[in-house]
Amino acid sequence: MTQTFDIIIVGAGMVGAALATGLGQQGLRVALIDRVSPAPFQADATPDIRVSALSAGSERYLTQLGAWPRMLTMRATPYRRLAAWDNTPGPWARLFPHSLTEVEFDAGNLSAPHLGHIVENRITQLALWQSAEALPEVTLLTGHSVQGLSQQPDCANITLDDGTELQGQLIVGADGALSRVRDLAGIGVTRDQYEQQAMVISVRYRGPVEDITWQGFYPTGPRAFLPLHSAGDTFPGESWGSLVWYDHPARLAALKAMTDTELKAEIQRHFPERLPELTHIDAKASFPIARQHARHYYQDRVVLVGDAAHTINPLAGQGVNLGFQDAQCLQGLLKEAQRSGDDLAGEPWLKRYEKHRRPANQRMMLAMDVFYHLFSNAIPPVHLARSLGLGAARALPFARNQVARYAMGLEDQLPAPIQHIVNRLPGLGSL
Repeated sequence: MTQTFDIIIVGAGMVGAALATGLGQQGLRVALIDRVSPAPFQADATPDIRVSALSAGSERYLTQLGAWPRMLTMRATPYRRLAAWDNTPGPWARLFPHSLTEVEFDAGNLSAPHLGHIVENRITQLALWQSAEALPEVTLLTGHSVQGLSQQPDCANITLDDGTELQGQLIVGADGALSRVRDLAGIGVTRDQYEQQAMVISVRYRGPVEDITWQGFYPTGPRAFLPLHSAGDTFPGESWGSLVWYDHPARLAALKAMTDTELKAEIQRHFPERLPELTHIDAKASFPIARQHARHYYQDRVVLVGDAAHTINPLAGQGVNLGFQDAQCLQGLLKEAQRSGDDLAGEPWLKRYEKHRRPANQRMMLAMDVFYHLFSNAIPPVHLARSLGLGAARALPFARNQVARYAMGLEDQLPAPIQHIVNRLPGLGSL
């Protein structure tokens, strides 16, 4: 027997679960499919190694969905400052003191309580699942994967691995960078692999929870610190944090092969001096970095959101924020289609979704590429250019604050000078 829904969402990660919740709140019948369910929250558990820097714009959306209050009862760490500086050695480093090339964004200068929150991915996902489960319009189908997809003029069908048939007006692929739905719909991608990889390390450090996240830039890539929560009474005077080390694959493989004691010493030697004293390494993992963009965001009755549509260099932690913006945009357009009595997969609506989201995602992808190529080398002229650029950013608080508001999801456009640079980059039309 075929089960019928208005919309079928494949992938119940953060973005898919957010979209399911929003559409369910609008009264649409939604099926949400995933192979696994999030684990229950345990207050004494060590942090998830996967964390995200959620912007103020994402917080607003999660509040509308009813998930943000749930997240705050679990764990979410606000950060009020964000700093970046150049650690490249060379002749220009002596001419530009560190204090002149460090840029710091401060929530106080934006009349905001914070710039965002660092949250474990499993907490965000769990809170969204709880919000979705509370809606009678949302049906969660877990423990299953998609085996087949077919499209007809008036509906689309999904076949699960146990033979279950689902039918809906619209299929949403929210199933990540290796999207099965995207492949079944015949939507291709463009992909550029970066030379570097990223290593994420979950650590405890001595000291209180910090209110700043920072990145020091090296020729081999940035090294970043993200503050998490207090380690509690079990480890008095200590806090949890997440480190990110970008480097060439061979270097990261050597780091992963070290004992925790060796790795801890290596981190303290090679991270910026402001890194607090580490007391423990809990987990580590590395992954390749690639820029990937779907050639189009929809095909007939299939539409893509989040990483299924685009992946971005994680340099500024904007990936999930872009995914939430996709979900919010699509949710709003489907609400309009619903009010008009239109087909939820009507091309005018899906075309509007792509028209809104592709340029916005493209801007952020290219902005991250500017930073990646500008900072990931030691070529003297480039080193000079970025030193001058960081110095100018430090001296021009208005432009700096515009960048911060864009990253926070409070502005739709990059500042004009940066947008001008992005527009001149080659390959704009192919993304």
